[in-house]
Amino acid sequence: MTETVIKRPLVTSPTTAERQEDARSTLRGELRAYALISVFLAAGWLLKDLNLITPEQGTGYWLGIVGGSLMLSLLLYPLRKKVRFLHRLGSTRRWFRMHMILGLLGPLLILYHCNFQLGSFNSRVALYCMLLVAISGIVGRHFYAAIHRGLYGRKLTLGELQKELATSAEKSHGLATLMPKLVARLDHLCEELQGDKVTNSLGIRRSIRWLAIHPFTRLSLHWTARRELRLAAVRFEVVARDQKRLKRTTSRFIRDYTKLMTRVAKFTVYERLFGIWHVLHLPIFFVMVLSALVHVLAVHMY
Repeated sequence: MTETVIKRPLVTSPTTAERQEDARSTLRGELRAYALISVFLAAGWLLKDLNLITPEQGTGYWLGIVGGSLMLSLLLYPLRKKVRFLHRLGSTRRWFRMHMILGLLGPLLILYHCNFQLGSFNSRVALYCMLLVAISGIVGRHFYAAIHRGLYGRKLTLGELQKELATSAEKSHGLATLMPKLVARLDHLCEELQGDKVTNSLGIRRSIRWLAIHPFTRLSLHWTARRELRLAAVRFEVVARDQKRLKRTTSRFIRDYTKLMTRVAKFTVYERLFGIWHVLHLPIFFVMVLSALVHVLAVHMY
């Protein structure tokens, strides 16, 4: 029995591993996109004093037209949810990806249009509104990813995350012979994070408390595992032989388990924040559109 536990102490779900790899791939893609945008921003800022672009004519003028059109086209994504024939033009994943790309590309072109300089009062208002919308979009993207199955996946529920946590806790039961205290603590943590059985919710206060104590909980679990592993090495010769490997495997499991535990705790917080963001983001966008229209009229009339 002990040798079986040592050979396969903890089993990793292939589905979980695939999701983690998909998340890492998405993160790498986003970091590359942010890095590329940063390079263009830095280049534009460093070259602005050369006045290679002017907003009133030529390339600068058309950059403003294209950038403004891209920002206006962002309305197509929420419109797709209400207009059926737009569903035929691509999946939600592709629409959302294009929405994010345009939300970064549009402000970049507008900044080049104004040559990274502030102009008249109405242009400043339009520029500030656009930057506020862009920043709001980036923040909202992180709220969105926290409550969905990946950046382009379907919306999660708290129950699904809690079920994953319970399944992860069950995988540790094979170590009960070697580390009973650790397994008991994992079960206890899982039970506490299941939330109120009547309301089927975790509660914002409990979520925030778990987020605050998360680093200390992980450190405490590591200490418990190492202490019990040393005692098991004295009792079982096979544990003593494979102590290093078992220590690494257990540490990796505790890391993954506490990450999932943190995600369960974060879900309620991010769901609340996403709801607030969703209420505020669209009005800010319409203020931006209105200020941009005033700016365009003022430029062409005076």
